[in-house]
Amino acid sequence: MDQQPETNTRAGLAQDAVARDAAQQSARRRTFAIIAHPDAGKTTLTEKLLLKGGAIQLAGAVRAKGNARRTRSDWMKIEQDRGISVATSVMTFERDNLIFNLLDTPGHEDFSEDTYRTLTAVDAAVMVLDGAKGIEAQTLKLFEVCRLRDIPIVTFINKMDREGRDPMDLLDEIEKTLALDVTPAAWPIGQGRDLLGVYDIVNPALRLLGEEGDEVIPVSGLDDPILDARIPAPLLAELREQVGLVTMGYPEFDMDAFLQGTMTPVFFGSALRDFGVGQLLDGLGRMAPPPRARAADTRDVVPGEGRLSGFVFKVQANMDPNHRDRVAFLRICSGRLEKGMRLTQTRTGKQVPVNAPLFFFAKDRQVAEEAWPGDVVGIANHGTLRIGDTLTEGEALNFRGVPSFAPEHLRRARLEDPMLAKKLKKALEQLADEGVVQLFRPLDGSPPVVGVVGLLQLDVLASRIKVEYGVPVSFEATHWDQLRWFASDDKDAVERFTRQHKADLAEDHDGEMVAFFTSDWRRRRAEEEFPALTFHAVREQHGLAKPDG
Repeated sequence: MDQQPETNTRAGLAQDAVARDAAQQSARRRTFAIIAHPDAGKTTLTEKLLLKGGAIQLAGAVRAKGNARRTRSDWMKIEQDRGISVATSVMTFERDNLIFNLLDTPGHEDFSEDTYRTLTAVDAAVMVLDGAKGIEAQTLKLFEVCRLRDIPIVTFINKMDREGRDPMDLLDEIEKTLALDVTPAAWPIGQGRDLLGVYDIVNPALRLLGEEGDEVIPVSGLDDPILDARIPAPLLAELREQVGLVTMGYPEFDMDAFLQGTMTPVFFGSALRDFGVGQLLDGLGRMAPPPRARAADTRDVVPGEGRLSGFVFKVQANMDPNHRDRVAFLRICSGRLEKGMRLTQTRTGKQVPVNAPLFFFAKDRQVAEEAWPGDVVGIANHGTLRIGDTLTEGEALNFRGVPSFAPEHLRRARLEDPMLAKKLKKALEQLADEGVVQLFRPLDGSPPVVGVVGLLQLDVLASRIKVEYGVPVSFEATHWDQLRWFASDDKDAVERFTRQHKADLAEDHDGEMVAFFTSDWRRRRAEEEFPALTFHAVREQHGLAKPDG
């Protein structure tokens, strides 16, 4: 008679132990992404961060054809051929008893949707600026995504070993353009050819540019005689004046403001010369938050809970083309993941076995015996898991905020060989699962329509279909130039709209209804004629975002 209560007590104690461990382990995690305009130096900075964390042994050891350098995150053939990053990779490394999960994102603006989804899985971001160019268009777009999610941002002003803009002008631009409070964590000593190093404002020290990165010399402050011995008099006078101005003119670092996304600490350096990268990584370890509570549809989930929960923010197929594998990237939000667990997929209620969860270093992988909140693991599956899915140990909850955007370009696939139609269908469905492309099936039975945010995505799509599925394909324009998801509680209005516009309607990959429009005027006209319907430019996995306007 007493066996059941005793069993429940043991289970409760086990859950309490997992909760304690989850709280301790999550406190060691720093999960972050790097955002930047193309050519700001993100790829080089990624490589040097991995070098500092011991994840690679030699910077530049992995090279593309010619002298083009790339990180190991750029593994697709089209990435190697063009020298661009178009997929999100996960890289994990350890430093000073902290575990860093770096989610590398595409730099090209055409892949902003993939970057947006990745930013749902991080707790902080590093914003990389070119010291000669400052804030550029793509930087601004990605910053706005971070602002929407209140993601704390650390700023790294790169390429200080080249001639560039005045550092104070750059700080003013960040402050005015992004409406962010800035607080310099360091200050450059010289610039361009005259770059000697940086002065560490937070922990007073000279960080001098050497042959192998930083030479760190602790000092007592700006009046320390060591500065007179190591810095030429004109540069030292300028340094003392400028640091005096910035410490008076800009606020001190405020952790609460940083965590709320309203203040950014600013570091200076040169990723190419491995200078300032160590200080940036130390700053991330000190300032960036460990995993925090995450909102779900029923409640907030905190990391230190005894039961596991997490969400899928990316699906990648054919990382190993020989095995036609498909891996879902799961961000763990609470509890402990153990090899061999069976988790509940909230969307379907089905059980998902996790027999061999994977840790990643770009294309390389290893089986994870366990993983904790803040970690990102790969789960091999055969199309079961989709972007936005929540996995739990049984609780019916859904994490919010993994979106799809209305594509800006709508195309139909054109096959050179009609006999390959079946293979093309499979390729498009699998790549739609990944989020590489959006797939729409018209209600009138005409061929499927693919949608992308940027035109470069079509090149990537054609390349992957040819390389991974052996199907040469091209794409031709449709007569539509806009798409919106639509919904209403008024079933009669939906039926009337569907009846009148059937030739311009389709279902998306998840079975949600969409409407195609030939112009913005046509869309506005439909909104006027059917006020009971709401039209949406963004759709989440488990609901629609606010309507246009």
